[in-house]
Amino acid sequence: MRVVPEKAADLATRNTKRVASHWLDSSGSGDDAARKKVAEKDLREFSQELSRAQELLWANGTHALLVVLQAMDAAGKDGTIKHVMSGVNPQGCRVESFKQPSREELRHDYLWRAAKALPELGEISIFNRSYYEDVLVARVHPELLDNTHERPKNGEETKFWRHRYEDIVNFERHLHRNNTRIVKVFLHVSRQEQKERFLARLEDPAKSWKFSAGDLAERQYWNEYQNAYEEAISATSTAWAPWYVVPADHKYSLRALVGGIIVDTIDQMKLEPPEVVDGDRDVLAQAKTELLAEG
Repeated sequence: MRVVPEKAADLATRNTKRVASHWLDSSGSGDDAARKKVAEKDLREFSQELSRAQELLWANGTHALLVVLQAMDAAGKDGTIKHVMSGVNPQGCRVESFKQPSREELRHDYLWRAAKALPELGEISIFNRSYYEDVLVARVHPELLDNTHERPKNGEETKFWRHRYEDIVNFERHLHRNNTRIVKVFLHVSRQEQKERFLARLEDPAKSWKFSAGDLAERQYWNEYQNAYEEAISATSTAWAPWYVVPADHKYSLRALVGGIIVDTIDQMKLEPPEVVDGDRDVLAQAKTELLAEG
């Protein structure tokens, strides 16, 4: 799933239903119900591991984790956050959603609003959409740049977007050097699956609120978005901030895969429980003595 740095993402050739390994076939039966059972079991285990990993991250206070989620509409971003992060302490985890820029945000560079929302050391932040919208939505709808001070000059569009990719790579490298680890996930859903999920929302009164006319309008730009994602992911997957392309047609496997990626990223930090120094041991011993002496 990981996009190799300086290699093409090749989204058009990637499977939207399964990973290349036989992970979900470990049940032996080969049917969807059995695969779903395997994935749900693994997701529960990953959630428990993530809870322990987050506690260690918080206790150390030396690193932060930024999870970037990008996807086409109805790919499952909200549900992924809900299920994967279900066991995480809310005090150490924040979810930030990036919608249309405010008037204040438009008066700054496009990375400013993302920089304000970065996690503190010891925290996990999840960006539900992110600064990548400025090389995705703005790429498909360049007229949006007319409202900003950052717009390409005539004939310099190619250079403009290349510079934005370079800005993002440098921004993420700066974060990595300052102990913020970054994992970026593209939920790779097929056009047919998006259609079925849109129809499910329209047919279910309990889900109709999730659908907007804008969703259908943006669907008409499917190919343009795929091209924008292909170029952005290929240009910005690095050793310090890799992209993972996760099959999203099956929600059960999608959630387990994202959970595994996040746990693995924290494991790579090689965090250890903080040690108590000699002076603090004396303080703790005194506190224990006083508590035992009560009553």
